[in-house]
Amino acid sequence: MGYVLPPLLFLLPVCIFLLRNSHATVTSVAMPGPPLVIRDTRPVEVWLVEQSGGSETYSNGLRVDNRFVTRNHARAYQAFPLKGGPGLPRTRPAGIVFHTTESLQPPFEAGQNRLLKRIGESLLEYVRNKRAYHFVVDRFGRVYRVVRETDAANHAGHSVWADDRSVYLNLNESFLGVAFELATEAGATGNGMSAAQLRAAGMLVEMLRSRYGIVAANCVTHGQVSVNPSHMLVGYHVDWASSFPFESVGLKDNYAEPLAAVWSSGFAADAAFMRAAGPRLSASASAAEQTLEQMAYAAGLSPGAYRKALQKQYRERVREMRRALPQDAE
Repeated sequence: MGYVLPPLLFLLPVCIFLLRNSHATVTSVAMPGPPLVIRDTRPVEVWLVEQSGGSETYSNGLRVDNRFVTRNHARAYQAFPLKGGPGLPRTRPAGIVFHTTESLQPPFEAGQNRLLKRIGESLLEYVRNKRAYHFVVDRFGRVYRVVRETDAANHAGHSVWADDRSVYLNLNESFLGVAFELATEAGATGNGMSAAQLRAAGMLVEMLRSRYGIVAANCVTHGQVSVNPSHMLVGYHVDWASSFPFESVGLKDNYAEPLAAVWSSGFAADAAFMRAAGPRLSASASAAEQTLEQMAYAAGLSPGAYRKALQKQYRERVREMRRALPQDAE
């Protein structure tokens, strides 16, 4: 069943527009807070109970296996204020991106136990070698730490998200990557998780939100944040496009958020994305286009001119980020 977004009746106007010439070319776009539908919920307090034998146990029942842990370069990123101005340096994780591994999926049954274990261990070795995610939840619901949370992981690539204060670009540095050993189909609405994965996901999200003060609005799927900057299109990857079970892991439905890459950075959704995204994410993209149009008209610009200004600002911010990255993060 399709997901219907609430009408965007209360958009705030654009605060500041700097004009370069008589053609009203916007050189810096300052925005109010985004049209967030979600109201954040306070994370449940979770603490480390004990650490022994290569694993950690937490107060909510979560157990994290550290046998595959590795290092990468230390996290360092810039958060760009919605009101404009240069990026602000940060090192604390701002959010979580949920992924699927899209790996081999033999039948989940007792007769396949040996194969299931062997495939899972091979996957973990691969993830460790690529430094691909911070956490992996295998098909048995076991949670493995791979890249330490103090470090960046190579999980999101070209990506965009925003909350009510900041825009985040290329989320390898700013967001934690959590992957589920799972394969999905484009446009699917069923999540396909095992019951054990679902329980583990809820406990892991609770722990990470409690430890790092992560707001619910910044717990998003790879399909929501992935972009193709060469063509300025959203949806380069569409894992968890419309099927992540937000409510079942203790979060509000983040598919209700207008797609941030569109209204904050000028990306667009093409027909191929709308087909692959499924009903919930395609509705989010449509809502984001409406948001962009209303912000453009509030600025006295056509949507096309406003989008070009956002795209220019996005490219300038990416260049600023690259100049600030440590050499080992290149």
